[in-house]
Parts: sequence; C-alpha cells; structure tokens
Amino acid sequence: MIRQAISEATTQLAAAGIDSARVDAEYLAAHAAGVDRARVMFSEPDPAFYPRFRELVARRAQRIPLQHLIGTAAFGPVEVQVGPGVFIPRPETEALLEWAMNQPLPPSPLIVDLCTGSGALALALAHTWPQAQVVAVEKSPEALVYARRNCAGSRVELLEADVTVPSLLADRDGTVDLLVSNPPYIPDGADLEPEVIDHDPASALFGGPDGMSVIVPIIALAARLLRPGGKLGIEHDDTTADQVVAALDRDGTFGDITARRDLTGRPRFVTATRR
Repeated sequence: MIRQAISEATTQLAAAGIDSARVDAEYLAAHAAGVDRARVMFSEPDPAFYPRFRELVARRAQRIPLQHLIGTAAFGPVEVQVGPGVFIPRPETEALLEWAMNQPLPPSPLIVDLCTGSGALALALAHTWPQAQVVAVEKSPEALVYARRNCAGSRVELLEADVTVPSLLADRDGTVDLLVSNPPYIPDGADLEPEVIDHDPASALFGGPDGMSVIVPIIALAARLLRPGGKLGIEHDDTTADQVVAALDRDGTFGDITARRDLTGRPRFVTATRR
C-alpha cells in the first residue's frame, strides 16, 4: 500500500512541475513514516501515516521546498537543519566543496567561509579537516539562527558580520589557507523557480544588477586574508564566469585563475591562488 501511495504522490508532484517527483515523494514518505528513505518501501507505517503523507505531498505540490517540509538538507558529508529565512544548500555547490576538499592544506589549516548561510559548507570542510580552524561569516540574523544550531558542538567559529565591510577579519590578514564563498550572486530580475524566489531569502540570492556586488568585495577581502599560496573558491551565476575571472585577474594578486563547472556542466565557480 505504501508503494501505491508513493506512486500516486509521484504523479501528483510531476503534474505540479516538479522534476524530482519520485525522489521527493520517497523523502516525504520517509519523513512521514519516521524512517530513512532507503527503508521506506519496506516499512509498515501506522494508520496516521497516510493523512500525514497526503498533507506533505499537497504542500510540496504548492512548490514549498522539500527541505522546508522535512526540515533538513543533505550537503556532502553533513546534514543541516533549514527552514524559512535561510538559503537551502544546493547540490551544485558540492562541486565547490569537492574542489576545496582536494586542496593540499597544512595539517591544521585556517579556513574561512563567507556568506555561510546554514553553515553547510563550513561544517563539511570542518568534517574534512578535523584539526582545522574554520571561521564562518554570515550577516542575516534569520540565517544565523540555523547556523548556530547546525554548528553547535563543532569546531566552526561563527561570526555575525557583513562580508562587504573592508576591515572584516583584519586580525587574520595573510594567514588564511583556504577561503570559500557561496555569496548572493544572481543578477537582479532573473527568472527563478517558485521554490527559490518564493522561499529563499532575497538577501541570499541577489547580487545587484550584474550579480557582482558581493563577489567584488569578497575578492578584495580574499586578497588581504589569504597567505601567499592560499586558495580561493567562489561560486557565481552561470552567466558571470567571465566577470569573476576578470575581477580576479585585475591587478596580478591572484594566479592560477580557473573557471570551473558544476555537476550539470554549467559554469559555477572560479578558483585562484594568492600570489
């Protein structure tokens, strides 16, 4: 019976325009049944499961994000709590994470994550380097509620601050081994899916008319914070790779500037090395 319920939910979600209808139906069923997705097909839920599941499916069909309905989002090796007011980490950013995880860093590196949101990227990097000092910066009070919850008990140091302030982290000048950021980078007025435009905070999405209003200050900040040989990885809109490369190449501070693609093949982030 649960298989039939999931099949019917898949049809309903697909009709609502959701590409990942089957996967979402299974996650919602698992959440309603209180089991892992891998076990949901073999579970025997209580009678209250079916009305709970139908309600969840109906809300997802209204294009409420899956992660808001189940309360969590998976990102690389970690799972974080999310909800209204914080940006939902996306699979596309896992390409940036994978690049960062493969960098040759010292045994106890200093890592900075700017615009951390839920803390997902910082936590994933802290998981990769257990001896690292990881500093995560976020200015949104709403996002910080989730970041503090997610980072509790970890080695991540959270800082409430605006990454466009030139004096940020002045006491760390020239000491950072790795700096990463998934900043607001969507050009104003872009056409977005309902799950994004209606539920992600605008402050985490839009980066001015050209999508560069936060990226440019971050590049200036990285030039000051990174040690010689330190690594930078910054995510961007899939239309602005050339602008990010040009901003990094402007004054010779950075070398090894490389535009990279995400798992779907779209231009997604640029990496560089502090000279």
